This record gives sequence, structure tokens and C-alpha cells, in this order.
Amino acid sequence: MRTFKLTLEYDGSRYSGWQAQINAPRTVQGELQRVAGELFGVEVDIQGAGRTDAGVHAIGQVAHLKTRTAGGELSSPRLLREFNDRLPSSIAVLECVEAPPRFHARHDAVSRAYFYQISTRKAALSKRFVWWIKEPLNVDGMQKAAALIAGRHNFVCFRAADPSRPGESTTVEVTSAEVGRDEDMVVFRIEASHFVWKMVRRLTGTLVKVGLGEVSVEEFDGLLGGRKNPKLDVAAWTAPASGLFLEVVRY
Repeated sequence: MRTFKLTLEYDGSRYSGWQAQINAPRTVQGELQRVAGELFGVEVDIQGAGRTDAGVHAIGQVAHLKTRTAGGELSSPRLLREFNDRLPSSIAVLECVEAPPRFHARHDAVSRAYFYQISTRKAALSKRFVWWIKEPLNVDGMQKAAALIAGRHNFVCFRAADPSRPGESTTVEVTSAEVGRDEDMVVFRIEASHFVWKMVRRLTGTLVKVGLGEVSVEEFDGLLGGRKNPKLDVAAWTAPASGLFLEVVRY
């Protein structure tokens, strides 16, 4: 058994997410499996550390590639070159290293960090990578709300039901969360051991509602306590996928 650790970046706007699916026309994992099949001549096991949704991007996704084929000529440097020569321009392998046989990109990960970009002006060149909010945002209020996220919470109010994971716990330990501003860009960053489905995008959408003055910091805190509020339609506030990036996976 040979195992390789791949670090990737990709523009997710052209894909139906990371995970290969029967009915999905194009996925990041599917493109990697296609190229790996060409290189090794057999089906290989490729799994990622995070299942990014359709339209979500990555600058630090990690995947493992496991094969029982010896492939003696396929060293890590050659694999790196071959993948980048054969993959679409929207996917790049940044690093390829041989890893211990039991290395698992998802199970061995300690935490994952995401960031979400909100543009406060129309962005002609980066529109695929931001969410444009036309109305003024109270960033101080967003920062106060984001500061409440770190810690152990029941994120049931921010979770979409995941049919592939019935009965999944909605309790998540968040290492850090913050909102910052750099000129015309407001960025929400969050790191946790794991995330429930659509959690980051729903947190982002609700933080924007705080910034617009439509949700108070106290109401946001209540949602973090797992207390559903019929007046707050969090699902309807889910931020678009365009601004979300998987930043780094820690081991």
C-alpha cells in the first residue's frame, strides 16, 4: 500500500462540490480520481479532509491517495507534475508527499479553518469569490456576535439536515471565530474540529443580519444556545457559496 498526502486549491464555482456523486456531473474528487486512474492504471482511494459544497472554494484542502499498485516510477515530485499537467486549470495540487500507509485525510485531521469574504462594493474581477452586500454593515456589531461563537455550542439552529449523516450530533467545539475588515472586504474566519452541514454559511448569513441591524447580538447568542426563534429564519439567510473558502486543515 502506498499513501500520498495531497494539498490542493480549487475554484469551486465550476463544480458540484468536493465529493464524487452518481448524479453530480463534475466534482473535484471526481477529477482527481480520473487523473489518478490514468496514472496508476487502476482505481485508487482518494478522500478529502472536508466535503466542500457546490460552489465552495479551497486554498488548503487536503486529500489522501491510497493505491495497492507499486507504481515505482511515480515519485511524489512526478505525481505533482502529472496531476497539474492533467487536471483542469481550476484545480491545482500545491504539494504531494508520501505519507504513512494509515494516514487518513479526514479522520486524522485535528481541525479545519474556513473564511468567508463579504464585499461592500461591486467587485468586477472577484465576483465569483465574494458575496456583495450593498447596504452598510455595522462591522462592530458583527465582531461582537462572532466573538460569542468560540467554545462548545449546539449549532442546531445553523444546521441543514444532512441525509448522508442521519442522527449526526449538532454540538461542535469551535476553536476561534472572528470578523475583520480590510477596506472594502469584511472577512469572517472560523476554525473548529468539524462542522455540520451549511453551518458556516448560515452563521455568515446571520452575522450579516446582525450587521444590517435586523438581528441583535442577544438574539444571535440565543441561537448559539440552540434556542430556535420562529421570528428568525436562519435557513433563508444562508450565505451564497461564492464567498466561502476552506483555508487550512491541521493535523
